[in-house]
Amino acid sequence: MPANVLPEPVPAAVTASAVWLDGERFVTTGSSGHAVVLDSDRRLNSAPGPVEMVLRSLCGCTATDVVVVLRKKRQPFTRVEVSAAAERAPEPPTVLTRIVVRYRVEGNGLDPAAVERAVALSHEKYCSVMAMLRSTASITYEISLGPAQAAHS
Repeated sequence: MPANVLPEPVPAAVTASAVWLDGERFVTTGSSGHAVVLDSDRRLNSAPGPVEMVLRSLCGCTATDVVVVLRKKRQPFTRVEVSAAAERAPEPPTVLTRIVVRYRVEGNGLDPAAVERAVALSHEKYCSVMAMLRSTASITYEISLGPAQAAHS
């Protein structure tokens, strides 16, 4: 295919685009209509970088799964917090190679087995971001449970 001819668009349920602003900064938009600025220049660090956003997406995706499953199991959770730490390959492409996902679930009367199952289902079946990352990274997880915290005034 000649360099100046674009391929036919692929029918998509999800779309995204990036428009250069300056330096290594881009405004990205997607099919949701929301815009997010990305900055690949980690020294300038004026916005999240693309790989950080992938890791944030992982946290949001798996947290959603856990909340949905815990609701279905009628678990009395009051807080779900997911964080992740990752290592990158030393040479380009510096893909994520190891990820540890940490879950903190709070609530009074939680069934630890139900929380474990919700997390396992996200890892094994539901989280699409995790499924994509699994091709380059080993992914492990840790779970901690705690009582419901009093509301701060």
